[in-house]
Amino acid sequence: MALEGKRVLVTGGGSGLGADLARGFAEAGANVIISGRRVYALEQVAAAHERIGHVVADVADESSVIAMYEKIGACDIVIANAGMATSVPFTRMTLNDWNEMLAVNLTGVFLTLREGLRRMNGWGRLISIASTAGLKGYPYVAHYTASKHGVVGLTRALALEVARKDITVNALCPGFLDTEMTERSIENIVQKTGRTREAALSALTGSNPQARLVSPAEVTAAALWLCGPNSDSINGQAIAIAGGEI
Repeated sequence: MALEGKRVLVTGGGSGLGADLARGFAEAGANVIISGRRVYALEQVAAAHERIGHVVADVADESSVIAMYEKIGACDIVIANAGMATSVPFTRMTLNDWNEMLAVNLTGVFLTLREGLRRMNGWGRLISIASTAGLKGYPYVAHYTASKHGVVGLTRALALEVARKDITVNALCPGFLDTEMTERSIENIVQKTGRTREAALSALTGSNPQARLVSPAEVTAAALWLCGPNSDSINGQAIAIAGGEI
């Protein structure tokens, strides 16, 4: 297998897409390390496969990210997946709302990729998990949208810096995923608007021409493709996985 023996880091690997990415790369023969802040969640994912290990880290904290890499060493593939999502009307958004979102979603990606790249020697793949919100706007999530646009810009800039090396940098931009994070968004809509769960779900899937949530497995498949054979020329791309929405 092409990924046999490769070392992979997946941040935010304790649930949702991160957990699916970890399992997918482990099944493909890679040795995977997942990171996150909740040790129990990490342990649960790691226990499911012998090639998945874990380390506790906070991607928004520089010292924590550096300590994480000092513990796990160099990785061939780094997937900056850790993120958060909340919604609030722009005029009610606090500076703390804004700063917290950018700290996790943008600074966290910066720190994860920077430290990962510093330790790469030879072939490598850097993948940031952005969102369709990195390619278009959505109401009531201006801070989230800004953070994901930043991730896409960071990805494209870094791709040019490493273009002469055997390293590529790309972003995956899924629409609403069938994960715990989206389920929390649905619950939030229900609580704030009084809509039924079905109506809240329709509000999220309405922007997808296929009228459905995106499966984490579809994103994992795209990540595996970016790390597989004949992917060397795929660099600096923001790949939408959203049924034609973008």
